[in-house]
Amino acid sequence: MIYTDLEKAFDKIPHKSLINKLFSYGLNKDIISWIEAFLNNRKQRVRIKSIFSDWVPVGSGIPQGSLLGPILFVIYINDLVEHVNNGSDLYLYADDAKLFSFIKTMEDSATLQKDLNSLTQWMETWLLRLNIGKCKAISYSRRPELNTNYSISGVTVENI
Repeated sequence: MIYTDLEKAFDKIPHKSLINKLFSYGLNKDIISWIEAFLNNRKQRVRIKSIFSDWVPVGSGIPQGSLLGPILFVIYINDLVEHVNNGSDLYLYADDAKLFSFIKTMEDSATLQKDLNSLTQWMETWLLRLNIGKCKAISYSRRPELNTNYSISGVTVENI
């Protein structure tokens, strides 16, 4: 089982990519226009003590604390499950994903790594990142000879 964590997931979702996904799902154009208005023309600035930075436009991220934010996030990552389909199972919960498979042979282990690679490729395509430091692998086995190491972008996932 591989536990993953998306790095600043709600902050990193590009607005244009999200809108393109909404169109690809066949959502009503008026609803998409409303969502665009909700996301676009947002600005932010930083305050340190009594000094403020200039306002800058926000081109990515879903407003947190809104009712619409979590729904938009789920829509954005919805197709991830379709891309991890070599034989492992993937369960999503908020910005975490659990990828697992029953490992009976070394080929099963290779399949799990292949699905982990597919998950990583999807993340790169859709401009999200895994927080590799928070990704963990765990094995439950009576056959320790089947325990293997898994990696994300060349970094070995820590076994717990």
